[in-house]
Amino acid sequence: PGTGKSTAMHFLVRLAEQSKKRVLLASPTGRAAKRLEETSGRPASTIHRLLEYNPHAPGGFTRNQDNPLDGNLLIIDEASMIDLILFYNLLKAVPREMQILLVGDPDQLPSVGAGNILKDLLAVREIDRIKLTQIFRQAEKSLIVQNAHLIVSGRRIIFKPREDMEKDFRFIPEANPELAAKKIVQIITTKFTNNINPIRDIQVLSPMHMGPAGAKNLNLILQDTLNPKKRAIDEFDYYGRKFRIGDRVMQIKNNYDKEIFNGDVGFIENVDTTKNEIQVMFDRRIIYKSRDLDELVLAYAVTIHKSQGSEYPVVIMPILTQHFVMLRRNLLYTGITRAKKLAVIVGSEKAINIAIRRDDTGRRNTNLTSRITTQLTT
Repeated sequence: PGTGKSTAMHFLVRLAEQSKKRVLLASPTGRAAKRLEETSGRPASTIHRLLEYNPHAPGGFTRNQDNPLDGNLLIIDEASMIDLILFYNLLKAVPREMQILLVGDPDQLPSVGAGNILKDLLAVREIDRIKLTQIFRQAEKSLIVQNAHLIVSGRRIIFKPREDMEKDFRFIPEANPELAAKKIVQIITTKFTNNINPIRDIQVLSPMHMGPAGAKNLNLILQDTLNPKKRAIDEFDYYGRKFRIGDRVMQIKNNYDKEIFNGDVGFIENVDTTKNEIQVMFDRRIIYKSRDLDELVLAYAVTIHKSQGSEYPVVIMPILTQHFVMLRRNLLYTGITRAKKLAVIVGSEKAINIAIRRDDTGRRNTNLTSRITTQLTT
């Protein structure tokens, strides 16, 4: 963060267009595609949409080697999120004359699916790359930026900002998970001014789904605190899971019929208990029947893995030793870099230091690097 990726992308697209190149922009998730549109000023789509996903087509996509993409330059953002199968299908649809630019951060969490595409490609010396390393002046005073770079280099973070630094990072010590959950609620309900909407602008990110400070429990607490039940008609009870008008919710699997994708976040506008349906506003209104609700969860709190490709004005993270099994350097780095204005960690220094020390991200034996190197050198 703070090294000018967005600015570089913006001008790169402009330069390509001035050279009469047709530029295609895509990203693995809908949220990341929207961010790419904002930074580039040009239309962007998910990779699935770019390849024209069709479950009845061979390989699942209309675009392939027999029906390739039309363009001169393909830019893929958030490349660390692409899994091996999706990248294979993407390359099948790329004609020989098209150039590909992958943009991403290899220090973030790898893809949920198989493979470690970005790291594997960066390990191939014959592939050209540019690494942005200079932190620009406007970002030098950001404690989010400074701590992100300290985490990546395996060094202790700055817990208390110097006088000349921005107050965009805060650490609140609390080693007990139950008390940490209570402190998170207290922070959200008492520490922000009117220009921060606690439901729309604050995202709680947890290393784990279960446990007192896990996403599941935090969602229940935050729903009852921030959006309590007012009238029976404002709530839809789906096998004990309660959805209320005003709730922040997340789609957790790709639904190509509705064109809503895993990780998309929206807000419930209406519930209709007579029709057994709820209306959710994403970038457009989507109607969920009761049979669709297994795809929808509360999103006041989500796991850090689910936050990839997103940014939020305020991020609050519980980081505790009870999360030991998940504590890794790339997890902490991914979480803190989701915050645009303020990152708050509620937890223990011990847990944070464990995460920074543990760089064993889990070996993924893809053999991709050696196979590409062999192809390029023979």
